[in-house]
Amino acid sequence: MLHAFTAISQGTRLVLSPGMRRFVIAPVAINLLIYAATLGYLFTHFGGWLDYWMLKVPSWLEWLEWLIWPLLVVSLLVVVFFSFTLVTNLIAAPFYGFLAEKVEWRLSGAPPNDTRGLFRAGVDALGREFVKLGYMLPRMALLFILGFVPGVNVFMPFLWAAFSAWMLAIQYLDYPMDNNQVSFGDMRRRLRTRWWPTLTFGFGMSLATWIPVLNLVLLPGGVAGAVILWQQYYRHLPTVTR
Repeated sequence: MLHAFTAISQGTRLVLSPGMRRFVIAPVAINLLIYAATLGYLFTHFGGWLDYWMLKVPSWLEWLEWLIWPLLVVSLLVVVFFSFTLVTNLIAAPFYGFLAEKVEWRLSGAPPNDTRGLFRAGVDALGREFVKLGYMLPRMALLFILGFVPGVNVFMPFLWAAFSAWMLAIQYLDYPMDNNQVSFGDMRRRLRTRWWPTLTFGFGMSLATWIPVLNLVLLPGGVAGAVILWQQYYRHLPTVTR
């Protein structure tokens, strides 16, 4: 886990270094706008959401209300901030892909293995986000449905935390892999092969989204951290096509 946090820390310092700062202006601006909108919406609606879901607790579990209430709070916060990250990355995807390319060039002295032009790479990056959404949304829906199952809903914060770690690992490690034309299926296989750095990095990025203000630069730093991990753990794995 320590190495995953180290990669995020190193990546953040890298994107804030001279010569790299200009590539994070657009992602930081996007993060700031969506972060402010998310907090405003959360403060306005959170109390109503909490009251609604507490009414869904079956009577035979009312004696556990002291435990269910904080678990429900955590679940709602995880869903909100996971959604914030999802929307942010969807909008900022072309900028993050470009940032990952510049970071890889800085670290290795050579550009990614990508024959696409800048415009085509940007369009493909946006399309890749929709591929990730197609993978992510059905699984989110399943977790949402499980939240209605008595007894199971007690464990939802832990399920959401594990899901968030996996999906954020996919989200950020996909930037350097897409730049090197690794397919979405092959990317997931590589992440499963190196499951420990994958999940610890995803967990680190989950925590990064929760740090007020600092998350504005930690998310671009996570892109650079993903490039560092790509070079150490995933680049040399064999390509598998199906």
